[in-house]
Amino acid sequence: MAQAQPDTFLLIQQIEILKREIEVFKSLISNLNLRQQPTAAAFSAVRLSDNKVLLEKNSSQAYSIASVTKLMTAVVASENITNNQTITLTEEILKPLGKSPVLFAGLNISKEGLLKAALIQSSNDAAEALTFFVGKQNFLTLMNQKTKELGMQNTSFFDPHGLDSANRSTSSDLAKLVSYIYKQHPEILAITKYNDFWLPDSTGRRFKFQNVNNFYPLGEFVGGKTGYLVEAKQTIASVFNINQEPVAIVLLYSDNRQADVFAIVNQLKNSL
Repeated sequence: MAQAQPDTFLLIQQIEILKREIEVFKSLISNLNLRQQPTAAAFSAVRLSDNKVLLEKNSSQAYSIASVTKLMTAVVASENITNNQTITLTEEILKPLGKSPVLFAGLNISKEGLLKAALIQSSNDAAEALTFFVGKQNFLTLMNQKTKELGMQNTSFFDPHGLDSANRSTSSDLAKLVSYIYKQHPEILAITKYNDFWLPDSTGRRFKFQNVNNFYPLGEFVGGKTGYLVEAKQTIASVFNINQEPVAIVLLYSDNRQADVFAIVNQLKNSL
């Protein structure tokens, strides 16, 4: 009888996961051919083999970027925290951003685990926790230093997760970040496409981190990060393989990220 409760919990969770997967596919299908032209306030499509700009609109105009921020967080964590490092979560680390049943005070967790939580389900707690390996202010300094190294002249970061609407960038700048990740940190993009990451809570019950980068089922989606804030609307910085060519696709201030991305992808399929 003691085993029945965990089994029931897992079954219920698996049903919810299946429902979520169905909704993702429905959303993708409904937006596939919804628009002929993207309507986002700003976008860039850049071929990564030669950095040629294929499509753009207001690409030098800065907007809030929301959780796309976590791509830079992942870069800084990857380059400044060793792979075998772990951290014990505390109330101080978790306090600003609420609680997750599997990210709790007292949990000892690896950098890799936090990266997956931050990039797959866009966990703000996980992104915050990554900064404590090197000190939060130092981590933010490293994020803004990296923008200068990459020539991202119109980008600034004030937190590691994107809840602060002052985290701003341009689609052109974010295309540079995506290009850098594609060439130097392909493992980051691989994580953003992954959809089978689980962690146990304090009682040992396992929870699945649902991938919120809803293009993950598509074979042509190499990886990327989505975001949303009221001030930012829907955002994405991503890489798609289009006619065998890797292309960075960045959208800012979109009212329908999926429809806009598909509009760009469909145009490029006919021109590349």
